Amino acid sequence: MKENPVILVVEDDNAVRQGVVDALSFAGYEVISAADGREGMEKALRASYQLLLLDLVMPHYSGFEVLEALRKERPGQPVIILSARGEEADRVKGLTMGADDYVVKPFSVRELLARVDAVLRRSSERTVGDNSFQYDGGEVDFSRREIQLADGDRKELSEREGDLLKYLISNKGRAVAREELLQQVWRIDPKNIETRTIDMHVAHLREKLGDKGTNVVVTVRGKGYMVG
Repeated sequence: MKENPVILVVEDDNAVRQGVVDALSFAGYEVISAADGREGMEKALRASYQLLLLDLVMPHYSGFEVLEALRKERPGQPVIILSARGEEADRVKGLTMGADDYVVKPFSVRELLARVDAVLRRSSERTVGDNSFQYDGGEVDFSRREIQLADGDRKELSEREGDLLKYLISNKGRAVAREELLQQVWRIDPKNIETRTIDMHVAHLREKLGDKGTNVVVTVRGKGYMVG
């Protein structure tokens, strides 16, 4: 049975926060919440959830500061900004920083739920569904760490190769820098490190993915690698 998506609501206005939590809960979502920027920062970076609803003006840390930290630690995390600040500059800044949508207060429950559903639907298309990934030429089974090619041949993935491919798929359509991969997949500080390990792992991945490997993991010159 598929679990309901978990949504994190970070909002310092008690009435607004409770209203959003109640509406989402009634709609069938699992909801966790935070009442200020400090608690929001902690939960945004550490909790397990599928979507973040984020206020901008809060004590301790602003929504922009939370979003900036989130993009460094968890790039690709879906975010909807909820704010009374509807000026174009704020909307542009939020979207430029990586938010998926920007909802201006006051908003109706119907509008909010529609925006939530749309972002979750889009984000599910760029994540690994049912722990597998299909491509033109085969299928990757992450639970078994195995690639089954169209001709029936099977290739085993190392744990690191599987983690690398999963991360690229979760950021599908975006060029991921080598430094980010070192930090997020290898969990090492990329500063002052020169290594070819990313390129070597990508080469091994492409070989195992078969003839279509170079079409699955694409090199973006000057930026990194991307699953298109």
